[in-house]
Amino acid sequence: MPKTAPFERYTDAYDEWFRRNAEKYKSELEVIRGLLPPDEVKGVEIGVGSGKFAGPLGIRLGVEPSRKMALKAKNLGIKVIQGVAENLPFRDDGLGCVLMVTTICFVDDVIKSFDEAYRVLKTGGCIIVGFVNKESELGRYYATKRERSKFYKDATFFSANDVLGLLKKVGFRIEKIRQTIIPGRLQNTILDGFGKGAFVAIRGSK
Repeated sequence: MPKTAPFERYTDAYDEWFRRNAEKYKSELEVIRGLLPPDEVKGVEIGVGSGKFAGPLGIRLGVEPSRKMALKAKNLGIKVIQGVAENLPFRDDGLGCVLMVTTICFVDDVIKSFDEAYRVLKTGGCIIVGFVNKESELGRYYATKRERSKFYKDATFFSANDVLGLLKKVGFRIEKIRQTIIPGRLQNTILDGFGKGAFVAIRGSK
């Protein structure tokens, strides 16, 4: 069952994080932007939320289980289909890119979600998964404070190695990994690989 309750209740509080952490948000956007395929590729964001990534990145299609979050995304001009990552409402081999940003910690079944992404992608299409690495300083902080968090109380955190293993298990070929929000570095620092940054994005291809 999708974990939508906190997002229905605290929709505005979710958006407030992006206002209070504008530089971190900008860095996350740039990490994802650098992994996206050309503009003409048809893409979808799974767990589009209020459109904080799809909107500025030019993605015009999203899937979202939370009604209130979906309404915000629609106000940004994004077509939102109500649904969950484990059962995507798309035909086989139809999309060029699937984006999932801070989504995997809230789904019920990550491997099924990746299976579905693989199914709906064309051969050569890509998946981009952005997440907070549970082995990072920020990831450990979220884990210790989860009981007091509006959003992360029922979340499942993953390490970069966890996500890499699951993507490979489904059949994705790993193409590139980027990271940002690196302690001791300028806020907008982006590096290849993982192990230093709190936010990691992995691109895999079908």
